[in-house]
Amino acid sequence: MRDLLAAISDQPLDPAAVDAAVAGPEHGAVVVFTGVVRNHDGGQSVSALEYQAHPDAEKFLRRCCEQVSTESGLLVAAVHRVGPLTVGDLALVAAVAAPHRAEAFAACALLVERIKAEVPIWKRQHFDGGVTEWVGL
Repeated sequence: MRDLLAAISDQPLDPAAVDAAVAGPEHGAVVVFTGVVRNHDGGQSVSALEYQAHPDAEKFLRRCCEQVSTESGLLVAAVHRVGPLTVGDLALVAAVAAPHRAEAFAACALLVERIKAEVPIWKRQHFDGGVTEWVGL
């Protein structure tokens, strides 16, 4: 089995690299989720945001990937961005490879939900007009 890709990065994310971490000739489906910084939230215009991570966030991310991989029997990978991001930047790339699309879609959705629920990463949104707000605290 390949090494598990589970990383926190302060550099722009590369979906092709995450895809390559799981893709192989034995798989008929690779589902890649990209979480993108959008320009609005709660009826307000968002100009930018920043992510901050707990020092152990990568350990939690690895655990999420390992759990989904063990439960599904599939290859999974995920990279989450930290630091300042602008509208359109990628904040999360998660990938799952499977023999068939339905199981890849299901496992990828599970992986993303687990990451959002279990990995200690905090988002601070910057709204037009200079207002900032931590989300989900």
